Amino acid sequence: MSAPPRQRRPQGGPPPLIPALAYAALLIAAVIVAAGGPRPGSSAAGVLSYARDHTGLLHAVAFLTFGAAVPLAVWTATIYRRLRTLGVTAPGAVIGLVGGVLAAASLALSGLFTWALADTAGSASPAVAHLAFDLSFATGAAGFVVPFALLITGAAVPALILRLTPRWLAWAGLVIAAVGMLSTLTLLTGTLDPTLPIGRFGGLVWIVAASVVLPTSRHRIQPAPAVPAPA
Repeated sequence: MSAPPRQRRPQGGPPPLIPALAYAALLIAAVIVAAGGPRPGSSAAGVLSYARDHTGLLHAVAFLTFGAAVPLAVWTATIYRRLRTLGVTAPGAVIGLVGGVLAAASLALSGLFTWALADTAGSASPAVAHLAFDLSFATGAAGFVVPFALLITGAAVPALILRLTPRWLAWAGLVIAAVGMLSTLTLLTGTLDPTLPIGRFGGLVWIVAASVVLPTSRHRIQPAPAVPAPA
């Protein structure tokens, strides 16, 4: 007599809170360490002088920034798999996956450009140092925030439609994503630079919150409230 077939357990992936917290810790540490560094608009000579005087600090920023890209990529893959497990078949989940991969890649490039700035500070010209700094800033600013907004959109829209999270949290994600998309215009004007920290840190808080409340299976989805029939 043949044994009954085993029932496969649903594979929802690892808890998304773990990579979300790892990403948050590394990114916040990188921002704190880089707090005294040059800013957009700094002169080429000033960038080179800072890089020569703070080589070790820049190497630490590069390490933390590059390291933050890894758990972000893991979170992206985990959330994509979780959304598929919850029955999301619309393009939103794929949009979030693409946005998360692009955001993680941009963050990794930002860290590598920072490493190049620190590693060549002793022999680079001011123009080369300024180019490395501009590339590091661009990939870590609009180059990161805009695809990060796509990631949040891809998770927030299904969460709102299927009631996977509280409605206020899904709407908050959409607002943060909209502000993040506006960061595209920072490549044309500096007046919208405040959208960058909103998209970056608002999105950070959102993915941590979503990691906590997102259900692990369809059975845990809260049903929509019943609408009473007219008398």
